[in-house]
Amino acid sequence: MARYLENFLEMLMAERGAAANTIEAYRRDLLDINGFLSSGLEKADTHQLRQYLVALEKEGVKASTVSRRLSAMRQYYRFLYDEGLAEDDPSGKLESPKLQRPLPKMLSEDEVDALLLMAHQEKEPENIRLACLLELLYASGLRVSELVSLPYSAVLRDQDHMLVMGKGQKERLVPLSVPARDALAAYKTLRGWFFPKGVDDSFYLFPSNSKEGHLTRQRVGQLLKKLAVNAGLEPKKVSPHVLRHAFASHLLNRGADLRVVQQLLGHADISTTQIYTHIQDEQLMKLVQAVHPLSKQDT
Repeated sequence: MARYLENFLEMLMAERGAAANTIEAYRRDLLDINGFLSSGLEKADTHQLRQYLVALEKEGVKASTVSRRLSAMRQYYRFLYDEGLAEDDPSGKLESPKLQRPLPKMLSEDEVDALLLMAHQEKEPENIRLACLLELLYASGLRVSELVSLPYSAVLRDQDHMLVMGKGQKERLVPLSVPARDALAAYKTLRGWFFPKGVDDSFYLFPSNSKEGHLTRQRVGQLLKKLAVNAGLEPKKVSPHVLRHAFASHLLNRGADLRVVQQLLGHADISTTQIYTHIQDEQLMKLVQAVHPLSKQDT
């Protein structure tokens, strides 16, 4: 399997522009499936693959994980078939588990304001950088992976937008609010403070001593949770992805068009963006239940 698997992963990277994390996820899923099958993936039939999915469900594996592994399986067999390495696709008759998509965690505008206020209180380099990270996340809806890997060239000019490289190597224009531009300007004056020892410059906007050469996603998450504690919020409620959700939801609450929010988030499919309309529906339902006269029950 090793040679076929590596060829498949190379195809994902070369033809679809899959990110390194995506490649590793496919590798783990397919190796897990292969380890379960006594005959291996290449010789498995539909019945054996169904047994694997049943085993996952019996173990209590989440439906989303089962669905993801089935998707990896299908794409792998499609690759083998297209390359003439398999005569058919034994995964074609398998049914996907029914998914109930959970609503993302949300922060209110007041909670985001509390985070921003706390971030701007201290004027040490670490705090100024954190304020910049927070302003950029909330003002632009960037994925944290997009934020930490931003090249310094993305902000060389005094502009009201940035050109961001997103998933699948697709570029999009991301607007910057006035507070975000101000926080960015303040951070740029002391960016050199974060250069690795012995280094005079960096390709990245947010350089660090990490092996990648830039601030890591994990570190940004840690900093935000510490900030949440200082702001009096539950740390489990705050993460870079939650701020991305807040960006989208707060825009829609204030009347932004769904298609515009889709473009800003870099979603390829608008159905991904529509999850935020479900959040609005849920909030409206709670409002009606709380204040509508007919929702009051006699006691």
